[in-house]
Amino acid sequence: MDEKDCLILQYLYKDQNLTKAAERLYMTQPALTYRVRQIEKEFQTDILAKNGKNIKMTPAGEYLVSYAKKMLLDLRETKEYLLNMGSETKGSLKLGISSHFGLYNLPSILEEYMVNCPMVHLNVDTGFSTEMMELLMQGEIDVAIVKGDYEWFDERFLLEEENICIISKDEIPVDSLPEFPMINRKEPNVLLKYRNISQIPSEKGIDYWWNERFTSPPLVMMQVDSYETCKEMVKRGFGYAIIPRVFLQKDDDLFSHDLIFKNGEELKRRTWMLYRKSSLQLASVSQFVSEIKKLFCYSENN
Repeated sequence: MDEKDCLILQYLYKDQNLTKAAERLYMTQPALTYRVRQIEKEFQTDILAKNGKNIKMTPAGEYLVSYAKKMLLDLRETKEYLLNMGSETKGSLKLGISSHFGLYNLPSILEEYMVNCPMVHLNVDTGFSTEMMELLMQGEIDVAIVKGDYEWFDERFLLEEENICIISKDEIPVDSLPEFPMINRKEPNVLLKYRNISQIPSEKGIDYWWNERFTSPPLVMMQVDSYETCKEMVKRGFGYAIIPRVFLQKDDDLFSHDLIFKNGEELKRRTWMLYRKSSLQLASVSQFVSEIKKLFCYSENN
């Protein structure tokens, strides 16, 4: 089984569809089917099963996928080790970045990184933090920058933290919140398939804060899909919302109160850089992690 076969297994596992996998690999479907049959012949086992119009990996196929991922990673590390025997950092860097950080922080960070490492090939995904966690756990990216306290048992570095606050057009006594309509930012449906990772972490903290104070649930008037929409609805007097303070600007002209637990602790949403310690063997990853740490350590001290 060679590098191309490993890629075939990965795409088949991800897409569960021969046509889509063939398109990704720039192959015809008959050519892809032939390679699958050759892999099955080599290992003397079936790796695909019919699943309606799509396909599904057999247990043996899933085992081979995990082997293929390890083989591709080992091959990449070997190539990049040889590339970096010289003085320049070379290879590739695969990043998964939460949307807000990607919009406001990432462009300048990557601009500086590419000045220092012009020979590195970048591959960047941005989106919901839960999506980025899935990519990291599957080994499809080297570094994730996510908002929220996700469960991760390897290396992590705290970049920043922000308060969670109540916003309203007119001042509302906190004890009276259950009597007022709430504009709630709901979890997008696209994230339902990531339930095995976790609920959106900040929402757990909000629920705990609410249940400390009230016996009745909030009076939810609207369910919207973004914090920006929450804020715009609040500006027009439809109710209050609970959002990270980073979305609140000085010229919004809204009242705000930080959420504070009864023990005096403030509810915050943290931004983390997550990665595997083993990935630091890649010079491209090690350089990026080092630059991020220097940048945010400097920001904290100034």
